[in-house]
Amino acid sequence: ANTGVAVRRRARPGESRVPPHRTGCARLITVADAMHNSRRRDVAKVNLARKLENVPEKDRVQIEKAQEMLGPDPERMGFVKNLFWGRIREELLLPWPETPPDEVARCDQLLAEVDAYLRHEHSAIEVDRSQHLPDSVFRRLFELGVMGMIIPVEHGGGGFGITSYNRVLERIGRTCGSTAVMVSAHQSIGCGAIALFGSEAQKDRWLPRMARDTVSAFCLSEPGVGCDAGAQETTCELSEDGEHYILNGEKKWATSAAMAGMLTVMAKQRLTDPATGAAKGRITALIVTPDMEGVDIFSRNRAKCGIRGTWQARIRFTNVRVPRANLLHEEGRGLNVALECLNVGRCTLAAGMVGAGRAAHEQAVKWAQHRHQFDRPIAEFEQIQGYIAEMAALCYAMDAVLYMTTGILDRHDEDIMLETAICKVFCSEMGFRCADHAMQIMGGEGYMTENELERIWRDSRINQIVEGANEVMHSFVFAYGSKQLGEFMLGVRERPTANFGAAFSIAAELYLGLKPGAPSVTALHPSLSGHARRLERHVRDFAHQVKVMFRDHREALITRQMIQARLSWAVTWIHVLACSLSRHDRSIRHGGADNGALERERAVVDHLCALGAHAIDDNLRALRRNTDATLHAAADAAMTEVASLPNEDYAIPEWTPEPGMRGSGRRADQTHIMQFGAGVLPVTTDSAP
Repeated sequence: ANTGVAVRRRARPGESRVPPHRTGCARLITVADAMHNSRRRDVAKVNLARKLENVPEKDRVQIEKAQEMLGPDPERMGFVKNLFWGRIREELLLPWPETPPDEVARCDQLLAEVDAYLRHEHSAIEVDRSQHLPDSVFRRLFELGVMGMIIPVEHGGGGFGITSYNRVLERIGRTCGSTAVMVSAHQSIGCGAIALFGSEAQKDRWLPRMARDTVSAFCLSEPGVGCDAGAQETTCELSEDGEHYILNGEKKWATSAAMAGMLTVMAKQRLTDPATGAAKGRITALIVTPDMEGVDIFSRNRAKCGIRGTWQARIRFTNVRVPRANLLHEEGRGLNVALECLNVGRCTLAAGMVGAGRAAHEQAVKWAQHRHQFDRPIAEFEQIQGYIAEMAALCYAMDAVLYMTTGILDRHDEDIMLETAICKVFCSEMGFRCADHAMQIMGGEGYMTENELERIWRDSRINQIVEGANEVMHSFVFAYGSKQLGEFMLGVRERPTANFGAAFSIAAELYLGLKPGAPSVTALHPSLSGHARRLERHVRDFAHQVKVMFRDHREALITRQMIQARLSWAVTWIHVLACSLSRHDRSIRHGGADNGALERERAVVDHLCALGAHAIDDNLRALRRNTDATLHAAADAAMTEVASLPNEDYAIPEWTPEPGMRGSGRRADQTHIMQFGAGVLPVTTDSAP
């Protein structure tokens, strides 16, 4: 390796074999191999936050906080991180992950019962109209076992895996977005925190209730805290006797908290840093009940554009004495609890979108086949066919990326945060696109309430905002995905003689144009070889462009979010295509005798791969051909103009650190908006709200 010469070798465990390079740099070591060799010598990797030059202090602090929150890098990089290095770990996606047959049978039975309930008992129209999920919905979902699916059997739950759980969420999402959000909030980020991190005593106390009749809620967001989860202002401190945590602060957007019997609350606690001995604010997770003295649920809900049946509460904590036994996980480890729960929650959000997107697609196609204009069904017009083909491809892709991600979670892979983030971003964007295309196809009738498509459209829009706004998620995908590569390249730049092989390889690629060969995909069915070769080229080109962006922009890349988003979209589409090809590979090998169904699936997959290739190429091309040069001046001009307008005419954030700005905005007229009152609702389903 020190000579810069690559040799054929067996793949290391957990790594795809890199074939002999097909380009002019056939004798150059790959950067991925250089990373491996440098890790053995422990000389290449550096601390990114400490070594970056010309970086504003607030950006440096943000990087350090992110590194602290995410913790150490996993020992083995997952599928998406390997893409940044130009490597395909196909064994992580092929063959398609399977659920044990006995669990599939149990889930099929539950799905049949849930389907019957949603078709014959559940009124999604009334839920949306009344902006309220009635007690009967909670009761039936508890009776069916839906509310305790992921709770272990020994604690009264169904003991289902994440894949089965998401199959049920997908079915609910077809019918009622409000119900899907409520179920997800209860299990994925509510009692799911106890299932994942609770002590045995906490599990014994809480999980049977959560599976049987008690709703749970997750309290993370605050008036001044949204995506910046580490900036909590709610605090907790140990009492003098060490028996309680004293909790103070306010939470916002806590789904179902007004009817919950258990709240998982994130709060900042001052703890001693063992490395420095200094006191430092860290996030701690506590189990709180609404009947504790000092808990005030002062707003049950606000009227919303969509998911109207869900209720988001505001809660004030004033000197609440939380027993020390209610500490969840460890002091200062609350963000780890939140991140693990969100990994599951982002999948269930996606599942609801898969169901909603498929429902919108099917309705639109049915309409287009029978709506006649200009003496023919509108489905015969090419623009409408464009919508139909794209929706079919996107529904297939959303399904593939969702259930690949749940399969990864079910087998407990270590490095999964990028996969869950991509699942959330892709399904929230494309699910809404399906609903939007469907509304365009149906025209005026799609806009009418009684056809229910407009409710899917309204319910879908929120998912690009919650569980991490998609803009933030794109920056996360780039930053977390490229972190180890960036550290490695920085180490090579600082110590080129100690990393001669890597330095030579990088220099040859970036300055002489000698790209490494594409990685190899060998496990796909032979009939998919054309798609496999294109996927290989996508990975090679993407990884090359990541390194080029590091070369061209250096530390400035930290704030170039437009570039980050383009690279994030490129790697998102590569991952989606890989998941989709894995799913189709399974269909080819186990598809049965229905050749017509397999041919139809292949037509959709072919179009999906064409769409994905176009999106990848567009995003990589836009790294250089874009409008970024005029963006900042135009934004500054617009902000300067709007800043001169009177605040009292516009909505201003209720919390802002800017002096004199709080309360300076327009006071909204709420006389025409449904009001939900105050107070705490019953904590179980024994009484109607």
